[in-house]
Amino acid sequence: MTVALMWEAKAAPGRGAELLEWARARVRELSSAPERHELLRAPQDRVLVITWWEGPYDAEVPELPDPEPALIARPAHRWRFETVDAEG
Repeated sequence: MTVALMWEAKAAPGRGAELLEWARARVRELSSAPERHELLRAPQDRVLVITWWEGPYDAEVPELPDPEPALIARPAHRWRFETVDAEG
């Protein structure tokens, strides 16, 4: 089974590029490497990180920490999903 962790935050005004770089660095610093990861950005300086891990839904996997409060416009959101069907 595969577990996907999603982490999303909205940058403080004018700090979107900095938040993206912060997220990129935190993925590199995870205590173990995910099977796969993606960094995405969206309008309004939002950053999304998705990491995929092998294991059951309740597996212990490293998560991204919270950025410093001055970097974000609101607390980061986190979601955990498990694979049900996959193609490819």
